[in-house]
Amino acid sequence: MTIGVALNLQSRLDATVQLAREAHEAGLRSVWFGQTFAYDSPSLAAITGREVPGLHVGTAAIPIFGRHPLLVSSQAQTAQAATAGHYHLGLALGTRQLTEAGFGIPYERPIRLLREFLSALRQLVETGSADFHGELLTATTPLSAAVPGAEPPVPILVAAMGPQALRVSGELADGILPYLAGPRALAEHIVPAVTAAAEAAGRPAPRIVAFVPGVVTAHAEAVRESATEALAFYERFPSYQRVIGLSGGTRAADLAVIGDEEAVAAEVRRYREAGATEVVFSTTDLGGEADRRRTWKLLGELAGG
Repeated sequence: MTIGVALNLQSRLDATVQLAREAHEAGLRSVWFGQTFAYDSPSLAAITGREVPGLHVGTAAIPIFGRHPLLVSSQAQTAQAATAGHYHLGLALGTRQLTEAGFGIPYERPIRLLREFLSALRQLVETGSADFHGELLTATTPLSAAVPGAEPPVPILVAAMGPQALRVSGELADGILPYLAGPRALAEHIVPAVTAAAEAAGRPAPRIVAFVPGVVTAHAEAVRESATEALAFYERFPSYQRVIGLSGGTRAADLAVIGDEEAVAAEVRRYREAGATEVVFSTTDLGGEADRRRTWKLLGELAGG
């Protein structure tokens, strides 16, 4: 099982690259970048992966509303070529609130759009061409869409946790990126659903890249208070409310892994036993720089072990 970290994108680009270099030196296998309305995540991943050779870089995750498979394929393949095959593309359904407020487009039929988006995108990254005509989108290539050096084909992951999204992701994607889904939700609901869908479609076992908020610290109570405030944003959305409940929590911070090295290592093992093939820690800076470095040190040791 590999272990990585998600980087906070509030810093200048050079500082972000330096953090990625520090993560690589600590023994971590991957760094991941979110996608909001600021940095372009695939571009940032391409720059970072080229500056820090050998480090895997990923996007987690690009909302599909307001985007087209042809454009996302170009971004992803360019990042793959720039990083010598170390790029991982994550996609998401996004939320009604941000989609309609930000893009001014209706958030309608998200599961159907996900199925069509993945169908077209897989053609593009695997063959460099597409001839897809769906209900909601069309993707054809009168000119080649292949990027020289974008090998192997970019792995496609989806931030899926609901039953319908898991089914589509198992059929058409290479894996999933669950967040705030604890070991119980993974083992009892998420991993079985996406694995069954992949098996039915004749696809390999899916990657389960579990994103986990966590910090190694001697000040667990204070850091948990910070986590409660920082993660409250996710409690506004039904999809996260559902998975938090399935995990046995009532608030998002209940899923944060906070404690000393022994406690955090034990939780990483629980995620592995629940079916996670990879674990990515986020919000590792909640307790300050010293705790972040302490967290990365432990995670690097676990990755090496």
